[in-house]
Amino acid sequence: MKPHPLALIIDEERATRSLLRFTLREENYRVVEAESGQRGLKLAAQCPPDVVILELTLPDLDGFRVIERLRARSRAPLLVLSERCSSADKVGALDRGANDYLTKPFDGAELLARLRVLQRSIPGVPDGPLLELGALRIDLPGRRVSVSGRNLSLSPTELTLLYFLARETGNVVSCDHLLRSVWGDGAEKKPHQLQVYIAALRKKLLPCREEFHISTEGRHGYRLAGSLVNKNGEFPNASEEVD
Repeated sequence: MKPHPLALIIDEERATRSLLRFTLREENYRVVEAESGQRGLKLAAQCPPDVVILELTLPDLDGFRVIERLRARSRAPLLVLSERCSSADKVGALDRGANDYLTKPFDGAELLARLRVLQRSIPGVPDGPLLELGALRIDLPGRRVSVSGRNLSLSPTELTLLYFLARETGNVVSCDHLLRSVWGDGAEKKPHQLQVYIAALRKKLLPCREEFHISTEGRHGYRLAGSLVNKNGEFPNASEEVD
């Protein structure tokens, strides 16, 4: 485990969040909290957590959907802590990518023990997702981006945006998909927000323009393209490593 792991709590109940915050901070966790699924997804994109604690019953999104969207961008250990105790809920959560399931009310010592087990590192396995595209390397949890070994200074939002473009290298990624992936549901109604961040990201990528760039594809969306080619003369597909 890291010395001060970051825990993301996604739970509508203030009392539960307060109890979890107290329990986790006593064990040297840093804590961020969200009262809704959309807020939790936004925090996960801005501050990649080391562990997630999720209640399935949320005011805006179904917990299963939150799990799926978290898994699309992160392999951080995910513990479901929920009032829902049916076998169907447990199987559904685990099938969608949750690592463990604990029902409320819960014992603090047991919760901490389960979190320790989930965070035990495996030698030789990265804390993914680690995405590599030719000379481009994106370490999303570590919030690091480098090109040919040269580090780039990106904001958390810029890094996440580049990550989703790189996953679909050579293909057009729609504006709606990027907005939902980076900012959550409802964000597709704010295209100006995406345009501002694309412009900022392009400016920071200028030193790498000979290797790759972000092209605008009319009103359809954006594409990560460039001169990087593999040994077959083709633009390389992004490769991901996960824990």
